Amino acid sequence: MEDLLYYSLTIAVCLAAIPILSSLRSAVMVTKKPPPLPLLPPGPPPLLSLVTPLLFLGRTNFAIERVIRAARSRYGPVFTLHLFPSRSAIFIADRAVAHRALRRGAAFADRPPPSVPSRVFSSGGQHSITSGTYGPLWRALRRNLTGGAFHPSRLSRYAGARRRAAAGLADAVAAQMDRDGVVVIEGLLHRAMFNVLVAMCFGEGIADDDDAVVASVEALQREFVTSAIGFQVFGVCPAVTKVLFRRRWKWMLSLRRRQEELFVPLIRASRARRDATPGDSSAVAVDTYVDSLLGLRIPEDGGSVRNLTEGEMVSLCSEFLVAGTDSTAAVVQWIMANLVAQPEIQARLGAEIHRVAAGVRVVHIQEDDLPRMPYLGAVVLEGPRRHPPGHFVLPHAVAATDVVEDGYATLEGFRVPRHASVNFTVAGMGLDEAVWRDARRFRPERFLPGGEGAGVDLTGAKEINMMPFGAGRRICPGMALALLHLEFFVASLVAEFEWLQVAGEPVEFAEKQELSVVMRRPLRASVVRCTRNVSC
Repeated sequence: MEDLLYYSLTIAVCLAAIPILSSLRSAVMVTKKPPPLPLLPPGPPPLLSLVTPLLFLGRTNFAIERVIRAARSRYGPVFTLHLFPSRSAIFIADRAVAHRALRRGAAFADRPPPSVPSRVFSSGGQHSITSGTYGPLWRALRRNLTGGAFHPSRLSRYAGARRRAAAGLADAVAAQMDRDGVVVIEGLLHRAMFNVLVAMCFGEGIADDDDAVVASVEALQREFVTSAIGFQVFGVCPAVTKVLFRRRWKWMLSLRRRQEELFVPLIRASRARRDATPGDSSAVAVDTYVDSLLGLRIPEDGGSVRNLTEGEMVSLCSEFLVAGTDSTAAVVQWIMANLVAQPEIQARLGAEIHRVAAGVRVVHIQEDDLPRMPYLGAVVLEGPRRHPPGHFVLPHAVAATDVVEDGYATLEGFRVPRHASVNFTVAGMGLDEAVWRDARRFRPERFLPGGEGAGVDLTGAKEINMMPFGAGRRICPGMALALLHLEFFVASLVAEFEWLQVAGEPVEFAEKQELSVVMRRPLRASVVRCTRNVSC
């Protein structure tokens, strides 16, 4: 009912506004020449900014990429879309331009001003790594993450959690296979990823019933992931959209409140454990992400420092869990879908895994074996190239330190306003036939010696689209963890089972936009267990 009212009012407003705007425009042209506009990249006229937000922000499945493809073909690889009345959105659809922009120091390292939903879920402002303004606070938060939980030297600390999650995933697959005959893996993947990330974030044994905690965190964060796109309607005319979508507004506030109710007791339990350690609390071992947040001192204006508030830690924990689970689970499912659709790739991968792992069960696969599986590495790199979990990286903006005197920075001969959003169309770059031969085909061989992706450098221009956690702001902090999880869980699933197409049900590769781009119809597969006598 809210949506019907919204669209009825939208159509009425648009129809009423067109003649008024046309007459005003004519009057201005007759009586006075308009002042010169800032030199932005080309694009449709700004007049559309009064209409386009009303047309698509009420929907969660608007095909914005169709608009972007049309603009790309008409205006070139760098263009402007006036999606919001007060802010221009600049899109970069060329890999070389993207590389120059992202590698140009801190020029485009900032974020646009936060929307209303962003303020709700980041403690009233840009107090998270993905939304934070480029400056001392953001650098402190990112340095804490990259030097702690995501540092390659610390990844082995959570190997036990990964083994237990893989064993639980295999058991869940077997149980569903025996019960239903067909396995729908999407939910099982999310549960496995949450098991690992909750352990990394809060630790194991922090609650009386860790399984119940994981289930509660998973349910709440999945609700956030599947509803976040719909909350973006409050980024346009919030005084109006809060009324038109009042149930959705209450739902968003309720979701944030429930995050605090769930995470704050876990944070306080970590603090109590930390405080119970004899001696100087600063010398306590940092075993989890929350441990690092409890000890973090962040800079304030005037040179002072302070601790994070509980609300800020809730936002950072939510960000950590979503970034580490949603995109990774999505890519694993896309990879498995391609293995089901192309059994010859699955057979080659299975042979490599069983050769290296000596045909043992999945729970005994060692992470040290993964570097000796080059075809596995190629499959894992091909997954996010062909099916990036985000078709755009998080929006960037001009950093204040790079703004010139008139309030603009330069990009490819154009001027970019301070708060304009700068967006990179990474999905399109991954399908660029000038770089990737037969780009729409899932073909891991391109990352083996002799292929166009051989020797891939994950910080280079061609590889921007393969970063499961986005790109820019130097190297993506979650890259090493993401690749490890992709390789480990794909290897686990292929070593333990053979994945077959359900009779009469070809794999559908249609997409759906949640927080990540996921399969519109979750993968369904017939599964056969591998044994020592029946190799997959």
